[in-house]
Amino acid sequence: MPNKSPSAAATRRKFLKGAALATAAQGPINMRWQSTWPSKDIFHEYALDYAKKVNDMTGGDLKIEVLPAGAVVPAFQLLDAVSKGVLDGGHGVLVYHYGKQTALALWGSGPGYAMDANMLLAWHKYGGGKELLNKLYTSIGANVVSFPYAPMPTQPLGWYKKPITKPDDFKGLKFRTVGISIDVFQGMGAAVNALPGGEIVAAMDRGLIEAAEFNNATSDRVLGFADVSKTCMLQSYHQNAEQLEITFNKTKYDGLPDKLKAIIANAVEAASQDMQWKAIDRYSKDYIELQTKDNVKFYKTPDSVLKRQLEIFDEVAKKKAAENPLFKEIIESQLAFAKRATQWEQDTVVSRKMVFDHYFGPNAKKPI
Repeated sequence: MPNKSPSAAATRRKFLKGAALATAAQGPINMRWQSTWPSKDIFHEYALDYAKKVNDMTGGDLKIEVLPAGAVVPAFQLLDAVSKGVLDGGHGVLVYHYGKQTALALWGSGPGYAMDANMLLAWHKYGGGKELLNKLYTSIGANVVSFPYAPMPTQPLGWYKKPITKPDDFKGLKFRTVGISIDVFQGMGAAVNALPGGEIVAAMDRGLIEAAEFNNATSDRVLGFADVSKTCMLQSYHQNAEQLEITFNKTKYDGLPDKLKAIIANAVEAASQDMQWKAIDRYSKDYIELQTKDNVKFYKTPDSVLKRQLEIFDEVAKKKAAENPLFKEIIESQLAFAKRATQWEQDTVVSRKMVFDHYFGPNAKKPI
């Protein structure tokens, strides 16, 4: 059998070398992002974590730089900036876009119909949420590709001058929240002011607001909540199923090679899980520090307040569903998914309260 022609092999090597040189000549694709978080917040750290995963996994073919809130635009203007191409991408939460389309709040600022944030993301990926979110963004002309990710633990009811003991304690209270929680707390009688995370503590310090909710022990601690309040109420239904959001300018994203798109999508899921592990580690440490170093007192939100939240949410949701067909379609989709998913969870997952008390409760004995 004759050997392969040397000239053919040489031609192939020359072609491959030329292709490699052409790729190298193009250089890396650079993206400038902004988060909606101050640089010291752990949420901005999550944004940097995601960017590093992409940068590392692409071998430098795609390089994402993430700036903190306000570097290019104010936090609440992130969606417009990404949509218009002022920024190539961003990191935030869907509820920050509430003013553009109220149905966006259903990815976070509501009770999730007994789903936690991870289950809500399961609905998003496998229960029709992704398609509905695309429809939502199209309805407002947003030129973005969205990746909800990073399920958050239940968020506190917030920081107050004194413990909340009943629903009526919110009457007349100057309070910060975002998303559909604005309507819920207004329904409880509060005077609500929607502020980005980085502006809350200063507003409390100046007396512009009297109380506020943000997110978690680590964010709340580094942002300085303990400097303006020593009372924090734990557990709430106003944002017990929220997640973060990564957005790309759609034109920029559509122009990427398929390989980079695949890395972006898989990096979202890797970062989503990594965020949960980091949150457990960091939040639990800062929860202790807030008590031992910052002298914060934590209280469980009374059941009467939790029940009132659900009642008012239902009133608000019914009104908005009547005004907004997409809002209604999303709620119906979430309810259908939640009914079977949460029934499975309630029947299957054993309560960890007994085992916690066994090992760490007041009557616990050393296991070894």
